[in-house]
Formats: sequence, structure tokens, C-alpha cells
Amino acid sequence: MAMLVISLHNISISARKGVYDEEKILDNTFEVDVDISVPAGNTDEFPFVDYTLINKNVQEAFDKPHDLLEHFIRDIHRSLKNQFMEAEKIKVVIRKLNPPMPGEVGYAQVCYEG
Repeated sequence: MAMLVISLHNISISARKGVYDEEKILDNTFEVDVDISVPAGNTDEFPFVDYTLINKNVQEAFDKPHDLLEHFIRDIHRSLKNQFMEAEKIKVVIRKLNPPMPGEVGYAQVCYEG
């Protein structure tokens, strides 16, 4: 079956989230990518997925008091799955830019697809 993929990438979030004390004091920068795959059998009329709702779900997830990227990714995936029940697959990627650790690290990333 043909699939239509709606993507919203590089959603930027600035938040005081993380496991370490300094992450609760200083803002961290996160980037979130979302890909939603929906069946598109009829090429005359493609399904509609409102990407403003994708952004809203991501923003609201970061209002929650989590510290782990895994908890944010779980909540984002669940809320999108509930919002877009027709989705065959939803992929969510969260990157924490410049995580606080020795050396130069561009980002830490967690990805969930299902």
C-alpha cells in the first residue's frame, strides 16, 4: 500500500530538563523530528495530517516534569498516536544539543518508531 509521510523536523525547544543538577538550572536546547506515515491508496485525494497539531503535541510534552529523553519520546509518540489514529507508523527523534559531558559532543539522541 502507498504511504504518505508528513514530517516536521528541527522543532526547537529550550527547557531546563535533564538528569544532572546543572541541567535543571541552565536551559538545554532540544530538537525534535516527527514523521507520520498514513495510508494513501487513492492518489486523487491524499489524507490530511495537520502539522500544527504535531508541533502542539511536542511543545506540550516538554511542559511535563520529565528528566529523561525516553519519557518525552514516549509521551510524544502516545499523544500523536491518539491524535492521528489513521497513522500506520510514527517516528519521533529527540536530540539534546551539546549535552553536558567531557569532550565535544554535538548531541545525544533517542529515536522511537512504531
